[in-house]
Amino acid sequence: MPIEQRGVDTIPEAERTSGPRDLVSILLGSNLCLGVIVFGWLPVSFGLGLWPAVTSVLAGTVVGVAFTAPLALVSLRTATNLSTSSGAFFGVRGRLVGSVVGLLLSLGYTALTLWIGGDVVLGTLARLFGVPTGPAAHTLVYVLLAGCTVAAAVFGYRLLLRISRYLAVGMTLILALGVLAYAGDFTAAPVADTPYLLGSFWPTWLLSAVAAGLSGPVAFITLLGDYTRYVSPERHSPRRVLRATCLGLCLGLLLPQLFGTFTALAARAGLDYAGPLVATAAPWYLLPLLVAAGAGSVGNAGLMLYSMGLDLDAIVPRASRATATLVVAAVATAFVFAGHFAWDAQAAMTSFVLLLTAIGTPWAVITLIGHVRCGGRYDPEALQVYNRRAKGGIYWFRAGWHPRATASWALGAAVGLAGVSTPLYEGPLPALTGGVDLSFVLSGLVGGAVYAALTAGARAAAPAPGALVAPAPETAAP
Repeated sequence: MPIEQRGVDTIPEAERTSGPRDLVSILLGSNLCLGVIVFGWLPVSFGLGLWPAVTSVLAGTVVGVAFTAPLALVSLRTATNLSTSSGAFFGVRGRLVGSVVGLLLSLGYTALTLWIGGDVVLGTLARLFGVPTGPAAHTLVYVLLAGCTVAAAVFGYRLLLRISRYLAVGMTLILALGVLAYAGDFTAAPVADTPYLLGSFWPTWLLSAVAAGLSGPVAFITLLGDYTRYVSPERHSPRRVLRATCLGLCLGLLLPQLFGTFTALAARAGLDYAGPLVATAAPWYLLPLLVAAGAGSVGNAGLMLYSMGLDLDAIVPRASRATATLVVAAVATAFVFAGHFAWDAQAAMTSFVLLLTAIGTPWAVITLIGHVRCGGRYDPEALQVYNRRAKGGIYWFRAGWHPRATASWALGAAVGLAGVSTPLYEGPLPALTGGVDLSFVLSGLVGGAVYAALTAGARAAAPAPGALVAPAPETAAP
């Protein structure tokens, strides 16, 4: 299979051969991994029992999918990734906001997947063969997993899609076996000596809904376009693509997360997940667990690393996608070591997802508002101006930036950060909301409302279908 040559350039119609089934496969197969499963452990580590944990994850995921899935339709129209597509609203340089947000999201989730997957791989090898578990062994496992992940990401979308198809079947069977393996130790009661993280039930339940449920779909706000840019709108309707995206996200997130909740309660995993998961596993399940930790981690982290390579390629147009992927792989691996040797798992995960949700949500809201306003009509050539190191076009606005869109995002992100409540950082607003984290809601509402107000009455910069717009002199943003 040849290495993919496409970066963030426009995908020609002849190469847009994927369909809705491929979307379901890639969203399901890539998410059936320990990097997603571990989010089902978070509600248990917060002090919740089975049904509070399940309802919080369900509620957060459903809300997140309803908000996130429509973004898939943007790249269906533009044939490029979402951060580049957002240049239609932020400007061809202003879309760097989306590239940075996407880079940070993918970086964190890649590191998390390799971190948790590596710990389970080594723990399982220790039980099976007595392999030592010191720093040298952890380093070797992390490097091996990172190397396999880089290989998959560099080869690109077609290989990752094929891997996801196999994982969708194989990992589903492994998780089903896992239910049997841990059923004998399962109890629906909260883990002993694990009090409510925020002191009472409802604030903790809401934190779980955001950190464990909502964060999953929000992680895809810049990733969905990596897949739908290969889907042809001439052969597949937006409705079918949207349905496939919703189905893939719901199955791909709920199945592993609810498995994580079930196994966390069965293993009595309050303060740590990987250790108790391996220690309480039935002997016959150790080999399937090893396969899940290795193959599942490579599939999920490979997609995240692929997206990071695209985002860095968009930020630094001179770099090839393969080179950009190698650079971000090195950074992600460094974060893996920091995660294992320096950070507390629960605090790091919770803080990471809440902070990035706060800064990513207003960008997604503004992009969705812009997509609705322009009726899904874009000029693909004008979106590529920055990548070609040129100037002009209908999305040039003011020096390549749309000041009002950028200011709206910045204000929404600032309000969101002020509303975050995590173990490592707390903004000033939770003191006014009884300790409840409303950062997602506040950042999206403020960013979207300010953008809508500042651009009210402005005409969307949308060409006629199929029109090519020549570079134009610099114009003021509407």
